[in-house]
Amino acid sequence: MNPPEVVVYFDYVCPYCLLAEDIIEKAAAEAGATVTWRPYELRPHPNPTLRPEDEYLPRVWRSSVYPMAERLGVPIKLPTVSPQPYTHLPFEGSLFAEEHGRAKEYHGAVLRAFFQQDRDIGQPEVLKEIAAEVGLPAEEFAAALAERRYAERHQAGLAQARAAGVRAVPTIDIGSHRFEGVPNPEDLRKALS
Repeated sequence: MNPPEVVVYFDYVCPYCLLAEDIIEKAAAEAGATVTWRPYELRPHPNPTLRPEDEYLPRVWRSSVYPMAERLGVPIKLPTVSPQPYTHLPFEGSLFAEEHGRAKEYHGAVLRAFFQQDRDIGQPEVLKEIAAEVGLPAEEFAAALAERRYAERHQAGLAQARAAGVRAVPTIDIGSHRFEGVPNPEDLRKALS
């Protein structure tokens, strides 16, 4: 019997998605399962995005994100990019990366660029740099973003997430099991077996 697919709905501006990345990838690797990362924009355009200078983000990071990151040993810092970027372009870039066999590398690099390097992942030039860093053809990548070549496919992905009842990120589906938030590694292993 084949191991089940691990489907992860995530957003590039959710710190919990970076914190969960390693847990998910390790559990899947142990089980020989594949991980599919799917888009779920927390604040799609034109909804306003969050601002790090407002009270909400620093409070949540102090009370939840930083303590969890310390427990998990994941370096992370509240990005200063204000307002936080929309993520449709990073997600459109992920479809290019997927077509070129570099989706996993791209996802991790975009999350780290935002949460560890304080880079504005909403900027096409920054995404082009990240694409080059993970071995993608940078000029072709930039052209795909400029043309919005993957906009329709990205919107279809968002519709799929809504149809699947996703309301928070990360949301992890393994067969009939669903986990919301940073999962317990043991619970993932059980679901994968």
